[in-house]
Amino acid sequence: QVQLQESGPGLVKPSQTLSLTCTVSGGSITTNYYYWSWIRQPPGKGLEWIGYIRYSGSTYYSPSLKSRTNISRDTSKNQFTLQLSSVTPEDTAVYSCNVQFYWGQGTQVTVSS
Repeated sequence: QVQLQESGPGLVKPSQTLSLTCTVSGGSITTNYYYWSWIRQPPGKGLEWIGYIRYSGSTYYSPSLKSRTNISRDTSKNQFTLQLSSVTPEDTAVYSCNVQFYWGQGTQVTVSS
């Protein structure tokens, strides 16, 4: 069974870059046809898909966040990473990683000075 665990700072200052890592166990991030996603949920709002990195390493981002988003991976560590630049308080959310129907527990990120 695939397990995912998010990690990273819980507090980021405005204009800085948010960086989160998803560590995967029970499966390989290079497994064919798996798409490894980042999703967030701002307080009081619904889920927002951020983007994914495919098993091949190619990426696709939400058009609304594309200019600020980078998703990369480290196959040696079986991890993939989200970077979101120039954050504002509107980027405050619970951030989760996902593949198929497997989810991490989510991590709260607050953007505040």
